[in-house]
Amino acid sequence: MFERMREDIQSVFHRDPAARNAFEVITCYPGLHAVWFHRVSHWLWVNDCKWLARMNSNLARWLTGIEIHPGAQIGRRFFIDHGMGIVIGETAQIGDDVTLYHGVTLGGTSWNKGKRHPTLEDGVIVGAGAKILGPFTVGASAKIGSNAVVTRAVPAGATAVGIPGRVIVKPDDEQEAKRKAIAEKIGFDAYGVTEDMPDPVARAIGQLLDHVQAVEERMEGMCQALTALGSDYCAKRMPELREEDFAEVKAAGDSSGPEVR
Repeated sequence: MFERMREDIQSVFHRDPAARNAFEVITCYPGLHAVWFHRVSHWLWVNDCKWLARMNSNLARWLTGIEIHPGAQIGRRFFIDHGMGIVIGETAQIGDDVTLYHGVTLGGTSWNKGKRHPTLEDGVIVGAGAKILGPFTVGASAKIGSNAVVTRAVPAGATAVGIPGRVIVKPDDEQEAKRKAIAEKIGFDAYGVTEDMPDPVARAIGQLLDHVQAVEERMEGMCQALTALGSDYCAKRMPELREEDFAEVKAAGDSSGPEVR
């Protein structure tokens, strides 16, 4: 139990640059409180203490503004940022490392018994105000844009935006992997936006990351050629890019992005 709680706290630091210390996270993050309440509620639910489970869930809603049905199945390192107004239905299934922002609904479109809420696979990110309605699957590492209304399956790694939600074709996997590696190296994450999204700033950043990647590959080739000629010039190490040097830039990017910190 304590290991899971430690994981939850660390996931906040990993996904929210506004988090300063563990005490602040434990005492001031309602999303974290809602997840912990839900674990108790879910245990009561599966052990046939339905009324107690619903009462505990209702208490959590009063305290956090987040409504999670005790029957919902939630994986590890689930992170709710800001949280107010989130609703998660009874038959919803959520994988590991999923992130939800405020105002998200994982709801149903039928009053029939059985599976009627969505399944979110590992690594899914759902933007503020998005509604995912129905018993379908959102694939691993997919992203749902803010205020989107999604009523059909989303492939793994894709992005869905708009009303009704439409799936944007995901970029070339190899090219995207290169960009991600460069972005992580310099401590920058362009919100996972793709080339197909109508964002000129995102496209420009993508081109810059491509250029940095090309320059690094060319320099590596030049160093190999110089080494073959007997030069030790490339034995000199390049200065490391420290994450703390980019902290202010990253924080500024976060404040202007789709989610307000």
